[in-house]
Amino acid sequence: MKKYIFYIILFPILGWAQTSKDTIITELNEVVVATKVPKNYEKLPNQVEVITAKQIDFQNFQSTAEVLSNSGSLFVQKSQQGAGSPVIRGFEASRILLLVDGVRMNNLIFRAGHLQNIITVDESILDNVGIFYGPSSTLFGSDALGGTVAMSTKRAKFLPEVKNKFTGGVATRYSSSNEEKSVSFNLNYATSNFASFTSLAYNDFGDLKMGKRKNHNGDFFGERPFYVATIGGVDQLMVNDDKYVQKNSGYKQYNFMQKLAYKTKSGFEHGLNLQFSTSSNVPRYDRLTDPSTTTGLRNAQWYYGPQQRILAIYSLTKSNAFLGSDMKVNFAYQKAKESRHNRRFGNYNLQNREENVTMYSAAIDVTKKFRKSELFYGFESYFETLKSSAYAKNVNTGVHTDLDTRYPNGDNNMLRNDFYVSYNHTISKKTFWNAGGRIGYTSLKSTIADDTFFPLPFTTISQGNLTYSGALGIVHNASNNIMLKANLSSGFRTPNVDDLAKVFESVPGTLIVPNEDLKPEKTITADLGFVIQSTSKKFKLENTYFYTRLYDAIVTTSSTYNGLNTIIYDGSQSAVFANQNKGKAFITGLSTNVTLAVLAHLRFNAAFNYTLGRVVENGNQSPLDHISPYFGKIGFLYTHKLVQFEAYMLYNGKKALSDYSSSGEDNLAYAPETGMPAWETYNFKTGFTVIEGGTIFAGIENILDTQYRTFSSGINAPGRNIYAGLHYTF
Repeated sequence: MKKYIFYIILFPILGWAQTSKDTIITELNEVVVATKVPKNYEKLPNQVEVITAKQIDFQNFQSTAEVLSNSGSLFVQKSQQGAGSPVIRGFEASRILLLVDGVRMNNLIFRAGHLQNIITVDESILDNVGIFYGPSSTLFGSDALGGTVAMSTKRAKFLPEVKNKFTGGVATRYSSSNEEKSVSFNLNYATSNFASFTSLAYNDFGDLKMGKRKNHNGDFFGERPFYVATIGGVDQLMVNDDKYVQKNSGYKQYNFMQKLAYKTKSGFEHGLNLQFSTSSNVPRYDRLTDPSTTTGLRNAQWYYGPQQRILAIYSLTKSNAFLGSDMKVNFAYQKAKESRHNRRFGNYNLQNREENVTMYSAAIDVTKKFRKSELFYGFESYFETLKSSAYAKNVNTGVHTDLDTRYPNGDNNMLRNDFYVSYNHTISKKTFWNAGGRIGYTSLKSTIADDTFFPLPFTTISQGNLTYSGALGIVHNASNNIMLKANLSSGFRTPNVDDLAKVFESVPGTLIVPNEDLKPEKTITADLGFVIQSTSKKFKLENTYFYTRLYDAIVTTSSTYNGLNTIIYDGSQSAVFANQNKGKAFITGLSTNVTLAVLAHLRFNAAFNYTLGRVVENGNQSPLDHISPYFGKIGFLYTHKLVQFEAYMLYNGKKALSDYSSSGEDNLAYAPETGMPAWETYNFKTGFTVIEGGTIFAGIENILDTQYRTFSSGINAPGRNIYAGLHYTF
């Protein structure tokens, strides 16, 4: 299969060498994805990719997670339909930094497993998504070990950026695979010095239908023959009318954004950015399919409560604020609420655990341009608090009883203060280099007010960590057609409350207990890239090779509790595990992207990504978790006046049993016994402008209705999905 993929990529390259047409591929090389980098991201020595608003609007995916997973450049894990955990170069969850308008989503309970927080960012409000590959802690701080996903939302626009005082749009969409019904609306009000942008969105996702056609790389897998229903207060195992419908996987999503902007005569621009996202209860589908030898299914209920995110940002920007420098000041308030609710089959006490995280932040970013260089520097401060609570409720009697909390039930807080600097210098028209550094200090305190349920040998966890990182890179245009890039960078991630103090059942029969002695994780990555581009820019080949060393890696491994390696937890015998700094690990791989203008309006695109990761301990190597199989995308895109269409194939390689990590994070329990088979899907989508401002779009995803599941996921991917909708702008 690997050879097949490479031949597909290389064939059009070889063919192109025999032609000399003048068709031009339009390159988008000036997209602002962050305030800390040049607008022309091609001057960066590290790998950066941008997904634009035009691409997002045309692709019409159901969530931001789907936008990323269908790009061909990013792998995304799913434990349930309402989920999406991006993976960059073998790093996932708390080792990937998520930013919304420059503000961190990562908080003190971001875990190392799989996270669905990205679904709280509505894809319809995105202006662009910048994906920074490799350690980016120098620019963005802790957690950016493997990379950063920087999501920028649409701005409130002034006159004459828009022609009329009132502009906006409405979009609707229906999808067959989950009977999705979505609608979004936005309105921009503009004057020369005041602007307002409002966005509302609603998504209704029903139970997800998997493919019915056998994957030629593996047997049928993941069908849903039974589910649990509570009738007359009694749990009963029910026969599913359609085993290809993943019963109890649907949910709803609600999103709101309001932006205000005001320009003063003195050149200052004030901005207010308000975002609110919430969902219905989101079923944890993988846990609802856990088998039981006695009852058929282990759990009667398992769902996340409404996942809420509130974000408020006040910004102040000014060009040439002082000494010829541009300045931006941000003050932000963020509140995240999440909860877990689960009940075993035949046990009528519903366990409810809720977490409320509050984050306050302040940041100053300064940019100074010189004749041949740019200087970026600034300061960031984040203060976070956590309240963790729990109770059990009998679903028949309504009686409440006490329950152990997921995190320490006392005070939990985390404070980080960082200074950073980054400098870009143009040596000549052909060569420019970049250097940067960051230094900071992070403190954490977590207290256990009541250890009745789970006694520990300590009641307080307190840490203080000095953090630092650096980056050095160079970009050299060897000729008009060849660009070489080299970059050396380091990253860090300080342990948070989730790492240090959580009591957690990762998979049935595996219990993770606290460890107060964890140290920060650190990475050093070397990137080597080259770009080959025709003079007419109708052909472009990008290759990036990387090698990462991970030090003091926090790995979940077997441990003991009060001298015992197994204990009874939640009524089951569970093996004891704990987060530990397990020496070293390495990750290496490559990324290839090809763009080719076949005809004047027809473009060929191909992407291939491969990653290998191993933990190194006592001279032995074992698989590192979160390492996806090789994956990518191959397709054609046609754009001309009123018509646009895309035909493409998404593919994933096999994840063999021997490549699964023993930590449990790879979710072998939700895969076939021999590992996850390879798969590919064929897809087609199109858009037609029927009237001025009005576009009808439609498409078919997974045309062959192939039954498959992505690596480490706990739910099957959608089967054949036919979607259609209308987008109207005014």
